[in-house]
Amino acid sequence: MAPATTPARYRLLGPVRLGERTPSAAKLRVVAATLLIRAGDVVSADCLIEELWGEHPPRTATTTLQVYVSQLRKQLEPAAGGPIVTRAPGYVMQVGPDEVDLSRFETLRRDGRAALQRHDQAEAARLLRAATALWSGPPLADIPHGPVLMSAAARLQELQLDALEHLFAAELQLGHHREIIAELLALADEHQLRERLHAQLMLALHRSDRQADALRVFGRIRRRLADELGTDPGTDLRELHQRVLRFDPGLEWRGGGRPPEPIVWLPRPVADFTGRDAELARAVELLGDGGPRTTRVLSIAGKAGVGKTAFALALAHRLSDRFHDGRLFANLRSSEGAPLDATQSVQRLLRAFPAGAGNDVTGELSGDLEGLLVTLQRVIAGRRLLIVLDDAVSERQIRGILAATGECTVLITGRRILTAIEGARHVVLPVLDQAAACELLAATGGDRITADRRAAARIARLCGHLPLALRVAGASLAMRPQWTAAGLAARLADEPARLSLLTVGDIDVRSNLLVGYREVSPAAQRAMRLLAVAPAQDFAAWTAAALLGAASGDAEQVITELVHAQLLEHRSVVGRPGRFGFHVLLRALAVELLAEEPADARAAAVERWCRTATDLARHADALLTPGRALDLPGDPAPRPPDGATGGAGMNGMNGMNGVVGDAPLRWFDVEAAGLVTAVRRAHAAGLWPLVWRLADALSGYFQVSAGWDDWGEVLGLALDAARRAGNGTAEAVAELSLGELAWQRRQVPEATAAFERAHRWARSSGCRPVEAHGLIGLADVSLEHGLGDRARRLYAQGLILCRADGDVRGATDALRGLALVELRRGERDAALHRFAECGRAADQLGDPRWREFAHRVAERIRREPSRGGAMAAIEMRPGVWMFGAA
Repeated sequence: MAPATTPARYRLLGPVRLGERTPSAAKLRVVAATLLIRAGDVVSADCLIEELWGEHPPRTATTTLQVYVSQLRKQLEPAAGGPIVTRAPGYVMQVGPDEVDLSRFETLRRDGRAALQRHDQAEAARLLRAATALWSGPPLADIPHGPVLMSAAARLQELQLDALEHLFAAELQLGHHREIIAELLALADEHQLRERLHAQLMLALHRSDRQADALRVFGRIRRRLADELGTDPGTDLRELHQRVLRFDPGLEWRGGGRPPEPIVWLPRPVADFTGRDAELARAVELLGDGGPRTTRVLSIAGKAGVGKTAFALALAHRLSDRFHDGRLFANLRSSEGAPLDATQSVQRLLRAFPAGAGNDVTGELSGDLEGLLVTLQRVIAGRRLLIVLDDAVSERQIRGILAATGECTVLITGRRILTAIEGARHVVLPVLDQAAACELLAATGGDRITADRRAAARIARLCGHLPLALRVAGASLAMRPQWTAAGLAARLADEPARLSLLTVGDIDVRSNLLVGYREVSPAAQRAMRLLAVAPAQDFAAWTAAALLGAASGDAEQVITELVHAQLLEHRSVVGRPGRFGFHVLLRALAVELLAEEPADARAAAVERWCRTATDLARHADALLTPGRALDLPGDPAPRPPDGATGGAGMNGMNGMNGVVGDAPLRWFDVEAAGLVTAVRRAHAAGLWPLVWRLADALSGYFQVSAGWDDWGEVLGLALDAARRAGNGTAEAVAELSLGELAWQRRQVPEATAAFERAHRWARSSGCRPVEAHGLIGLADVSLEHGLGDRARRLYAQGLILCRADGDVRGATDALRGLALVELRRGERDAALHRFAECGRAADQLGDPRWREFAHRVAERIRREPSRGGAMAAIEMRPGVWMFGAA
């Protein structure tokens, strides 16, 4: 817009002025300023009252506000139809944009910045000079500030400084460095911590042959930052200081203010780029609009095949209008896929500059790194470029480039999050969501994908929603007209064959994933191989430590390396902290790589994990159901092999407490799926004692949580392991648990048979603990089926044996059964006495669940009136009810 020739009627950029009728009363000006700051929007009466009187307004505040508004209307526009309009729940100021100096300023500032971006420095300087001329002092001066005006004043001061900084940028490009020194000196003195103003002052002084003064400016702001904030100047200011010190020719004015010829070497965007709207919006937001808080370096990280390069190209093309000087792209890997070193990376970027217009650097590419960076500074000087550095592997590889690129914006892609780059912001790309994954799959797979949505969704899941894998899967289907989408999904479901299917032409998903694996340390490579043994869903740090045979600190270090390399995912969610897992395709790769590990190393890892899992599960079981596990003779815990760190630091009680904590049920909830996997692995490896011990340690949890299917599976494996090992005790304990499971499922014949097998073996071998629990199990079945006398006899026999052996858990269970028998017989006092004994036994065990159960049932017996001895339903065990049987 052309600068206006007449003053604005309403002025906020300085003392508040309302034309010729500015009221003298400050509170009237507060109301007017608050309405003008939000011109066109309704400002509530409550907001105005808070602005006038803060948190403690007078009782007459509403009436007084109405008086103020009435007075303002009379002074601003005596005739009807003035600018202040009543609109619930307050008032709105209706004014034209040219009537308020703030509106004029914002328009001029916006147009001036746009002119600067298109290299029209003269127009930019004219518009920005007109914008800053509208100011007559601090904004909203001479009136008190409430919350709205305080926030507005701070925002306006920032906008003023931004306009001035862009004005000085235009003037510097026009060669007016001498003319703006006085203004910059005054502003730098007023804003002593504003780094960009000081940088512009240093540049103006340097170009005016006042290098010493420029260096003194830097020294002054460095001391102030250290004294007041305890920090150092930012990267840009420090780099400028170094360039002034060495009289960098790139700092000199180029003359004429004419923009250099644009440089464009940017691949076309990926044609089937899909999704990523949220991530693109976030990246654009982080990069800002070129203002003082603009991010200059954006790191785009993500696992192999997630689409980092495609994302960077889409972003670069979206931002192309901001970078009229040019856009460059440099791949930081060799044609063989090896990462370039720092020198080679600079050479690769320099080769992207086209010859001509002073850009020909072909004769300067053989120098050392320092010389190459000087060349890069020279060809970039005066240009504001967008540079894409693709597939960077480390900060060291690109640090020199970042230092040499001045005001350019740099997008960096790579697997790692480059956290050591000062001032960089980061976007980490996840895999695609289900909808975007299916859309991308359809783009390459064609009609057979769109015609079978269920198969498409399954293919997407089996590819882990990874864009590269989805493209390859779609292309594989497209090149095989005889295949169906469902057929491709079935083939991909075979994990060992999956990566072999995901290859087409020169694109191979396995090779892409292997790049990251080969670039981590040998310790991390070994960890990735062995972690293929871990549960597929996710696993905890203790699992990794056990598999690696490492102390927890060492395991954490190697896990961190894998996570940073995007080979392993941190999967903690609410209720499941500290969990890790592989992406589905990286897990397939890890399973393949596991074959490289020697067979004895694989076996040792499995045994370490299963042993640690067993120790932890038994510890958790002792906390969850104290005294449940039988103390059986003839079944010692298996010893770890020589050199094995069976628990990776978990063998001691303190170590196990640190893992399980004081909430064993929650620990089992999180770990149960993985523990079932450990039972399977132990069985497959022939680790028979670990199979039945871990299965037994899980029995208490599955009984509490009603995990019948998983319980049945691990008990079946335990029974098989016991029979293979010829261990009658373990077999009988498994039969007891199978009987309990069948009874919980109301499978009476199966429960009776299992309890009887356990009881017969115990009688024949003289194992009284198993005999006692077999009797109690048979008593439970009898009681539920109305055989009260038989149940009473069996419970009593079991109680005698348990007390003789000091088995408090068994005695608690038998007392519970006897109480229920007494209740069925209508002997309520006797039942209450038995439940009291049961509660005391539970106290002795330290089992609050059973203690509360005994008290709860006893209280219900006392509370319900007698109906001939029968109750409609009774809780037989904690959470297990019997209806119409007591």
